Amino acid sequence: MSSFVIKSIGNALNATSLISSKYAVKKAINIFASPRKGRYNDVQKQIIESAFYEEIRYNNMDIATYRWVGKGKTVLLAHGWESNASRWAYILKELKAQDYNIIALDAPAHGRSDGKQFNAILYSEFINVVANKFNPDVLIGHSVGGMASVFYMHKHQLPSIKKLILLGAPAHFTGVFDRYKSMMGFNTKISKGLDNIIIERFGQPVSYFSAANFTESIDAKGLIIHDKKDRIIPYEDGLLIANRYKNSEFISTTGFGHGLKDVSLTPKIIEFIND
Repeated sequence: MSSFVIKSIGNALNATSLISSKYAVKKAINIFASPRKGRYNDVQKQIIESAFYEEIRYNNMDIATYRWVGKGKTVLLAHGWESNASRWAYILKELKAQDYNIIALDAPAHGRSDGKQFNAILYSEFINVVANKFNPDVLIGHSVGGMASVFYMHKHQLPSIKKLILLGAPAHFTGVFDRYKSMMGFNTKISKGLDNIIIERFGQPVSYFSAANFTESIDAKGLIIHDKKDRIIPYEDGLLIANRYKNSEFISTTGFGHGLKDVSLTPKIIEFIND
């Protein structure tokens, strides 16, 4: 959506909040949690056609998983917002060449997985179900998939996972939420209402859900990669995660953007996995 449309929606909800703040806040959280894309198009379907497809059940929802079978280490891939497992196409060939056993999943309300709304906590539970089935040695998460991976590791700590790779991951939910509020131009009434919804639904304030803080409890060795010109998740988020995640190394890039889909990074990722 254009910035004009986004601001128009924000202004409309601000006006609505004067009449019914409860309704306006509900609409605001629904917009935040509803991906506008992420289901497979025809080109993306071709990328995952070569994988063994399997659905795993969680709380009456099907989690879509894709497996490229190998005899080496098991690597679990978690994509980001408004994406799907096809986003890993740029690195699949190299991972297959290492004979890794590769698993990718679709997030809630993305790809072929069930759901109409998304949040990183639910995504972390999707990751938990898939990880318990396949016992990965390595977990790689991009963007909010990285945040969900940290949430998962913080809560569940599966012993088989020895390496965690975070690509352009947000350091904290506060930043993600504040950027959404600012982008929409929400007034104080809606902003406070959104904060209250998080407490009601998840039992903790927005500030609690900090990937950077959660990494302090993770034993797996970490690799954090973040681009200085990332326009989606600020570079400072990567630095903050690296600062809190003691058992980790940090790679700074320039010009690869939020996607970090550059072939020059692949050997570094593989080296980290094999080390």
